[in-house]
Amino acid sequence: MSVPTDLKYAKSHEWLRKTGEEAEVGITDYAQKEMGDIVFVELPEIEKVFQKGQECAVIESVKAASDIYAPVSGKITAVNDALEANPELINSDPYGKGWIFKISQSSQDDINELMGPDAYSEIIE
Repeated sequence: MSVPTDLKYAKSHEWLRKTGEEAEVGITDYAQKEMGDIVFVELPEIEKVFQKGQECAVIESVKAASDIYAPVSGKITAVNDALEANPELINSDPYGKGWIFKISQSSQDDINELMGPDAYSEIIE
């Protein structure tokens, strides 16, 4: 799967898709492949505020548990409840049905500091 060009990326392998005043966040295809079969997702609490780079969720795979970090500062506005029953959605559709949470970002500067698809492709090659 190639790196989608409409997203921004964090070095910690989260992706961000801006949708109006909020942004959808998930982990990249590269990250889910490295983790293996995902068996559990601990979602963040709605309305909770996180700072950029702060741990906000946990994904457990058959290999290990991994922290998920907020790629931007803001308040959690929604979580993907489908992951509770079907955490493997992250493996099968990391950029679509496998999104993890939505966050209302407080600063455009945070988004500007994320990588574009070309820069992210370079770090995973």
